Amino acid sequence: MDKFFKISERGSNVRTEIIAGLTTFFAMAYIVVTNPNQIVSFNNVPDADPAFQQIWNAVYVASILAAVIGTLLMALYAKMPFAQACGMGLNSFFFVSFILPEIVTGGDVIKGYHAGLVIILVSGLIFMLFSLTGLRSKVAKALPDCLKKAIPAGIGLFIAFIGFQNVGIIQTNQYTLVQFVNIHGALQNGAYFNDVTLADGTIVKAFMPAILALLGLLFIAILEKFKVKGSVLISIVVISVLYYVLSGTTPNFDMSQVGATFKDFGSIGITGVFQADAWARAFTGEEIGGVFSAIMLIVTFCLVDMFDTIGTLYGTASQANMLDKDGDPINVNQCMTSDSIATVAGAVCGTSTCTTFVESAAGVGAGGRTGLTSLIVAICFGICLFLSPLASLVPACATAPALIYVGVLMLKGFAKVDMSDLRSAVPAFLALVMMPMTYSISNGIGIGAIAYVIITLCTGKYQKKDIPITVIAALFVVKFIFVTM
Repeated sequence: MDKFFKISERGSNVRTEIIAGLTTFFAMAYIVVTNPNQIVSFNNVPDADPAFQQIWNAVYVASILAAVIGTLLMALYAKMPFAQACGMGLNSFFFVSFILPEIVTGGDVIKGYHAGLVIILVSGLIFMLFSLTGLRSKVAKALPDCLKKAIPAGIGLFIAFIGFQNVGIIQTNQYTLVQFVNIHGALQNGAYFNDVTLADGTIVKAFMPAILALLGLLFIAILEKFKVKGSVLISIVVISVLYYVLSGTTPNFDMSQVGATFKDFGSIGITGVFQADAWARAFTGEEIGGVFSAIMLIVTFCLVDMFDTIGTLYGTASQANMLDKDGDPINVNQCMTSDSIATVAGAVCGTSTCTTFVESAAGVGAGGRTGLTSLIVAICFGICLFLSPLASLVPACATAPALIYVGVLMLKGFAKVDMSDLRSAVPAFLALVMMPMTYSISNGIGIGAIAYVIITLCTGKYQKKDIPITVIAALFVVKFIFVTM
């Protein structure tokens, strides 16, 4: 084992690798619950319609299988201490692109879900082609440094924004678009744990979920300050208990749900991409908008997953001192290939894009340096397959702090952007803020890329290495003109 994983060669030991694996798993275990919640709806109401519960069940199993497959590849093929799971932000994009249109039009959400899986599968196959030929790593190495640092940070800000919205910390306002949770109004109308609808139809949002979520975030920060392992998971458990105790509700723990989870996975999850109707809807359906829109969605998922993975690999490998002489992560091609295969496997199983998780940095911080760390993570995810009844009991106010905390982690890299050079500062800033402000990761990437190319051209700094980002910027210009997202 030592020889296979190169444990001694990388200055580690088996005990350290096991602890690092457990640390990474505890840091990202929230994805088991959060991913199906995000794909079903932002409001965490999977049982509003039986179809939503079916999708939730199918995605729950598919998410874990994708995480196991992707992380095992990282462990046994790339031999790196990185874990994979369904990407945050990408799952939200999946909901907005495929599930939400069906909700708005009163269509069939399961058919929308299947059409989305087809798009994910095609994008994953393109990832794989790029990875196996080495093109993906070449593109990564050719990207401007400012965007490499800004994209993960922008995704983090977007994820945090989603977390704030999920529990009503940030609410809509007809005059200012957004506002902080209206505690005073909620108290006046008795909206403690449940929303209240007034006689005039106005909905008063409950304030206690928002308060519990903020407490959860502070609790994570305090635990992290004291270097407590598994702070995110501990926070989820504590806030969940507080929610049920303070709300006076009793969780319904039904082990029969395990059977229903696997049944729905078999009936609508793993069968989704093999249906002719799903392919027809993906490329010609009105919900997506036709062939061109489908192509742009595929390109968008490709770009987002590519940049998300690149940012995570560079940031985490740098933290672990696992960069080569050129400043690139070691085994980068194997990592990229593992990522692309995981996306394909995830689409076949029934979930959104699988990507390398930034929480891998937690395990690296605990000393993880080899694929043994990833192997431990994969084993832990496998155990979660049989815990769906427990997972479904976790309220949104318990998982929202995890989303916000991940946003904090992902913002760290932005501090390294050269803000004294406006050719770097402006594109990086636009990429950062446009993701949450336009509610789209891809929009932020596109606007940042376009800004970089224009500024570079106009200042006479354009070089041959800027050709890849120019092509990407051109693709986004076409997307903005022809696709509404």
